Amino acid sequence: MTSTVPALGTRTAEGSALQAVLLDMDGTLVDTEGFWWEVEAEVFAGLGHTLDDSWRHVVVGGPMSRSAGFLIEATGADITLAELSVLLNQGFEERIGQGLPLMPGAARLLAELAAHRIPTALVSASHRRIIDRVLTSLGPQHFALTVAGDEVSRTKPHPDPYLFAAAGLGADPARCAVVEDTATGVAAAEAAGCQVVAVPSVAPIAPAPRRAVVPSLEQVDLTFLRGLMPLG
Repeated sequence: MTSTVPALGTRTAEGSALQAVLLDMDGTLVDTEGFWWEVEAEVFAGLGHTLDDSWRHVVVGGPMSRSAGFLIEATGADITLAELSVLLNQGFEERIGQGLPLMPGAARLLAELAAHRIPTALVSASHRRIIDRVLTSLGPQHFALTVAGDEVSRTKPHPDPYLFAAAGLGADPARCAVVEDTATGVAAAEAAGCQVVAVPSVAPIAPAPRRAVVPSLEQVDLTFLRGLMPLG
């Protein structure tokens, strides 16, 4: 699902080097990382296996093929990756149908970006069917472009999703601010050459060059994002 990308002349606020903002979904804008783990635990319980809580940091933030593949190997469950993916997506859709909480500060940040006409993309490792369901809560009008994990040849931690999003918005990746909650997503954004804000959800993320780490989206606003941009 995409909407019209603003004309080039409206993309960047006067005097700002920030060209676009690219946002992860699960654990960044919506509080769903726990949902995924609960669904994974329920599905594997039905297969006769108990998930070790220490595996949670391994599966968070990555594509389903990686996380589901890891859990099949770790448990020895008698199920194919394709079969498990169907069960996980179905279970997640049922879970979010019961209500989808936004992360603190998410609604305010999206409204601010829209008010200042900053081109914004949603970039997720989740499948399109999941993204479209979540967009009903986030508001599709907030995004000029959305990128799903099953629509790129290589998803996070590869840079492809963020390079695709930047190109779709006509933006230089180095002039894009990315907001992510996992090391996998941060790695993808940094490999694409973007400036990164990490808001850790499940596992800690250390500060680094081109990376700011904050405890909550409530600390992130347009002024903060513009301040991440390189000089010159």
